[in-house]
Amino acid sequence: MDILIRILQLLLSLTILVTIHELGHYLAAKAFGARVDKFYIFFNPRFSLFKKKIGETEYGIGWLPLGGYCKIAGMVDESMDTEALKSEPQPWEYRSKPAWQRLIIIVAGVVMNVLLAWFIYSMMTYKYGETYIATRDVKDGIAITDSTLASTIGLRPGDRIVSVDGKEYENFFDTYSAILLGSQLTVQRQGRDTTLTIPVDFIDTFKDYDSPYFYYPRVPMIVAAVPDSSINAHCGLRPGDRIVSISGTPVPFFDQAKEVLRSHASGNVLLEVHRADTTLFLGAKVSPQGQLGIINDLSPQTLIQLEILPVTEKQYGFFAALGRGVGVTGEKIANYWAQVKKLVNPESGAYKSVGSVITMGSLFPPVWDWTAFWQLTAFLSIMLAVINILPIPALDGGHAVFILYEMITRRQPSEKVLEWAQMVGFVILILIMVLAFGNDILRLFQ
Repeated sequence: MDILIRILQLLLSLTILVTIHELGHYLAAKAFGARVDKFYIFFNPRFSLFKKKIGETEYGIGWLPLGGYCKIAGMVDESMDTEALKSEPQPWEYRSKPAWQRLIIIVAGVVMNVLLAWFIYSMMTYKYGETYIATRDVKDGIAITDSTLASTIGLRPGDRIVSVDGKEYENFFDTYSAILLGSQLTVQRQGRDTTLTIPVDFIDTFKDYDSPYFYYPRVPMIVAAVPDSSINAHCGLRPGDRIVSISGTPVPFFDQAKEVLRSHASGNVLLEVHRADTTLFLGAKVSPQGQLGIINDLSPQTLIQLEILPVTEKQYGFFAALGRGVGVTGEKIANYWAQVKKLVNPESGAYKSVGSVITMGSLFPPVWDWTAFWQLTAFLSIMLAVINILPIPALDGGHAVFILYEMITRRQPSEKVLEWAQMVGFVILILIMVLAFGNDILRLFQ
């Protein structure tokens, strides 16, 4: 059932994204008098579930739910139907339009995807506002959860993150992706700024990790929950308790408490606990793994929920949310563009993380969550826009390059050149698909 829900969310998301994308081409073509032969939601090999011709356009719903398409007269597109191009150009055809109009028709799909992402981010901001822990409020620096990853870039417990590639981040949780894609990290260590070099292949080290959180804000050891199965289920600990010392050793921070507990593995300890305005001393057992058997969830959601650190909350009016949506969309585009640059650099090893629709489907939660759905749809819309504008033949960006060439040189590439470019583009896309599915298959067996 979980898989089915993920598949349904993915199909709905892709349908929205591709329909909006093709609608951009459709509206621009209509605006400039170019004839649109077909506009379909879903693909329709051999037959359609519904079709109706209105004017010169056939509107329809196909049976293969993998997006949709818009067929514009006089254009070499993914259908590779070049027979109609052998006749004399007609005024209603795409190829007869001025270069600047053809450029707008081509990029209109990408523009629509960006506008969709902006609209979703704006509405999410208007409805929910923003809640996060500000980087400036992480005054005690960071704790390390994976020493191997941290040592790769030289991070140490207690470091305060200042900037990544010279950019400061208001939201502490934004620093994870920034470090993953960055080249230089500046931290404050013992009162002095220190610059650390992030290896170019650092992103490759994450392909075997489910979470990017190899560090977190340094916080006290606060009990989130005590399971009934815990070895200390009856020692008196309660959710919200703060452990400040273990057998006389002060442990102001959670990562320090873990070190002390490891030294008492399989033994007994005396915990000094702060509960509201009361100090308690509780005896507790330590497992052979050096654990108390309590839950210390330090995910961003828990840190915010328990208000372990100061929480920044912002609410936006309607028009302010529209403005903030522009900022969020720009940040997401810049972030994904940085990922693309990593992908085309073989030294980064980022190509190993390229995934197909299998990976895309796994991004969706196993239960239907509209908030998560729209957040992911907005992100995928950005992804679709950035990928489509790449200068690869067969993509919108490839078409745009040829039009820009024509506008600069005043010479239009021959139909033969466009056909061959389209074929080369398809070969490139097929190779990328093979890589993506190959990576997903390998991950299934690892």
